[in-house]
Amino acid sequence: MKSISASLHANIRHVKDTTGGSQDIVVREVYIGENQKLGCCFLYTQGLTDSNAFHQFVLEPLMIFLKENDWKDFDVSPESWLPFIQRSLLPIGGVVQIENFDELFTSMLCGEVVFLMEGSRIGYRLCLKSWKDRGVPEAEGVVRGPRESFSETLRTNTALIRRKINNPRLRLEGKTIGELTKTEISIMFIDGLVDNNVLEEVRRRLDKIDIDSILESGYIEELIQDEAYSPFPTVHHTEKPDVVAGGLLEGRVAIIVDGTPIVLMVPALFNQFFQAAEDYYERSLISSLIRILRFICLFISLLAPAVYIAVTTFHQEMLPTPLLVNLMVQREGVPFPAFVEAFLMELVFEILREAGVRLPKAVGQTVSFVGALVVGQAAVEAGIVSAGMVIVVAITAISSFVIPAYNMSIALRILRFILMMIAAGFGLYGVMMGIIVIVLHLCSIRSFGIPYMTPYGPYISSEFKDSIVRMPHWMMDKRPVSLVSQDVVRGNNSPPTKPNKKGKNEK
Repeated sequence: MKSISASLHANIRHVKDTTGGSQDIVVREVYIGENQKLGCCFLYTQGLTDSNAFHQFVLEPLMIFLKENDWKDFDVSPESWLPFIQRSLLPIGGVVQIENFDELFTSMLCGEVVFLMEGSRIGYRLCLKSWKDRGVPEAEGVVRGPRESFSETLRTNTALIRRKINNPRLRLEGKTIGELTKTEISIMFIDGLVDNNVLEEVRRRLDKIDIDSILESGYIEELIQDEAYSPFPTVHHTEKPDVVAGGLLEGRVAIIVDGTPIVLMVPALFNQFFQAAEDYYERSLISSLIRILRFICLFISLLAPAVYIAVTTFHQEMLPTPLLVNLMVQREGVPFPAFVEAFLMELVFEILREAGVRLPKAVGQTVSFVGALVVGQAAVEAGIVSAGMVIVVAITAISSFVIPAYNMSIALRILRFILMMIAAGFGLYGVMMGIIVIVLHLCSIRSFGIPYMTPYGPYISSEFKDSIVRMPHWMMDKRPVSLVSQDVVRGNNSPPTKPNKKGKNEK
């Protein structure tokens, strides 16, 4: 535990070195006394501190006093100047003395202002916290967990993450991109956790961007992604501060763009798009079952229409006779082959889904659901499609909504149409070949140098504790070794033990 030095410049240098010169750490130096030889400074975190109250109740009274009065008029020795300022010139409550840098960083990074003076080994922390109002996430709702989300203000977003990770190792680097818009971009990472190769690659790709305007983080995502023509996303985005904090604690890098509530995170792996923040707030058994359900829905969303087309067109012998008879009776009056039937229903559902997104919230969901019911029932009664096809398309659509990441859901929707066309031409053999090609493609791509299919390929046994299933927190004692450079160990917790039950007659 390092004590505060008597040298003000040494203290300032230590703060800047420890925080890595983070963009949101403000160091305000003030010189007072005869000929302004005595230096003092205020340290605070921009976004977490009420800057208006700081200027009104701290900086302004101090400056006015020094301007209107001379220190020679007061019988105050240099050793007593700091207590004199604390008693007479800081008209706020909650002024507490600090003596070491642990207290300094804890206070500064939670929103308080730290006051230091030349020649003194003590300082004061001033309670001037200002929590930013939270927004409600639009697309990432949870049953259990924080409801706050990012806003369109860069410094508010960095402050929301600072609230989650109160540590000087959390670094913030700033850049300006866009010849005309001059958009501020911030890179956030935890020193000692992030892989330096990944960090340097992020910096290099951002420095290479030469564009006139950046209006949303989607511009940055498209300019730094690994695979430009792959349907699978290699950059993860979210609007929840707790998701970003969890990614930073696993060694990822966050890219925050001013003017948008969507924050980017890299590297982004395939497994990450099927995890939700709520998985870590519920008990491990419940979270594991839900994750398994998501992977089941992955295969349903991707393969259900294609398998239905292949079986009803080429492989009728695979179906039980009663089921086959029912399907053939339903299709007796349908004038189109199974592929055209499935394509029409999928296209109608995509139109209804897009209409529901663009319509006002009050009527959007109603129109999409009622439209799907009316169109589906009318199509069956008109003999355009069969009832079995409507059921398959409905189950497929519902399964696609189970996937937490919207961009991964879009990728599966694109591949679904491709597999449907292959199934119409080659049956189940074509579907199997399509799956093989997709798996080979997934194994070939990387996200900022990290294999996309980690921990499945390459196989990393330690990371399976947080993959298809989530083990209890006391078992996840290590961070992902594929992402973290040094500090791999999370903790050393033991399983909870039951208390010894004594009998009624035992003493």
